[in-house]
Amino acid sequence: MILGESRPLLNDSVVHLIRGHAETGPATVAIEHAGGGWTYRELWQRVLEIAAALGESGVEPGDRVVLWANRTPDTIAAAVAIMALRAAYVPIDPKHPAERVKAILAQAKPAAVVADGPVPGALDLADVPKLVRPPERDLPRVDDIAYAVFTSGSTGTPKGVLIEHGSLVNYVGWCGSLTGRDGTGSPLFASLGFDLAFTSLWVPLAQGDRVVVASGMWDSATLFGRPEPYSFLKLTPSHARFLEQLASPPDYRALTRLLMFGGEALDPGLLTALGDRLRGVRLVNHYGPTETTIGCCAYEFAADRVPALPTVPIGSPAWNTVAHVVDDQLRPAREGELVIAGRPVAAGYLGLTSDRFLDTPELGGRAYRTGDIVEMVGPRTLRYLGRRDDQLKISGHRIELGELRHHVLGVPGVAGVAFEVVHGMIDEVEAFVVPADPSADGLALARAVRTALRGVLPEAVVPDEVHVVPRLVLTGNGKCDVRATRSLALG
Repeated sequence: MILGESRPLLNDSVVHLIRGHAETGPATVAIEHAGGGWTYRELWQRVLEIAAALGESGVEPGDRVVLWANRTPDTIAAAVAIMALRAAYVPIDPKHPAERVKAILAQAKPAAVVADGPVPGALDLADVPKLVRPPERDLPRVDDIAYAVFTSGSTGTPKGVLIEHGSLVNYVGWCGSLTGRDGTGSPLFASLGFDLAFTSLWVPLAQGDRVVVASGMWDSATLFGRPEPYSFLKLTPSHARFLEQLASPPDYRALTRLLMFGGEALDPGLLTALGDRLRGVRLVNHYGPTETTIGCCAYEFAADRVPALPTVPIGSPAWNTVAHVVDDQLRPAREGELVIAGRPVAAGYLGLTSDRFLDTPELGGRAYRTGDIVEMVGPRTLRYLGRRDDQLKISGHRIELGELRHHVLGVPGVAGVAFEVVHGMIDEVEAFVVPADPSADGLALARAVRTALRGVLPEAVVPDEVHVVPRLVLTGNGKCDVRATRSLALG
């Protein structure tokens, strides 16, 4: 058992903190975007205007409001406004497949839908009027649900993870203590439909720093053309590998004071490839499933002192967090499944029960079985070893191979399938498909598989390569020998 630092639990929320910055530093820039910038005074004014419109439409405390999550200042203000009403925002990425959107809407049962632009059935934020003096409202309580963010959906049906305000404000306080304010803000380029982006959104705003809105990973002018360095930049390892393919890969020494990795296991080989461009930059490996409020462990290290291990450690727990390493009977172990207890643990899944969530005094109350296997590599340091099941993360998206297998086997003409994760500049999943008819057109079957998966999964986890093979080669214990199966495809 490893105990995180004990801190007094705050009775306020991220909404309280943003309002406080609007009062004490009203002219400070809160959001920087292509069209200019919003100060904290302007952000809070817009929050109150949107909250007034939603209140008039009937949104009440405890409701859920779907937020069509474009990366715009109005979208950010709408998320704060929904929370200010003591409702929970439910982000949906507009680029999500239609089936995923349909599944989220069916589970969320929203009281309203909000969008920064015309969306059928949604409140268009462009239509929310400017008000001279919008009404102030009671702000959220620590046990109110701040948001419900849905997992990647590769498990068949996306699961809505319910995060309380007390958990979110604990996270931003802890993470802000890691990042500091030595720099200016953080870039927001990842999808707001997943909590990978929430670090770069809520941590700066909670600190009175700025969010720099980018249109995506390809927005080099916004991401890399700044005269002063960021306070911190959060990337997945796959993001970093992607950036290495640019004609001029970023020099992190000029770009940011702190580089935070998260979402996937961090390979020291990537850090070696980045080389001198990391010298002098603070490095943090950030770990945490969605069910533990964005992140629950961190490890800070230096580029010239990377531990001689296959993966960089995930470190020690966040504030008010307990990390247990247990065996199958939940008994303490030096190597085993990581169970997180304490303030970061989600309130559960929307409309579902799960044996992953525990409530036992022996573990410190509410706890979550992560399914991740870790080991102790120091008195207060953990290292990620892999999954207890066949769940993986690709470019920050969670994927369970069993359910991916289910989707592929549902494609007409497919009799069998196996997968391999190929680690490279960008991690990818490759599929090996056995046709039901040996004389089938292999290219057509591969296209059919990719088309079917794009209808239900995020693009990042759709196999880029689908190899059609006559059979799957198995090892002695009944598992697929991917190397031998690959030789059939290449032969």
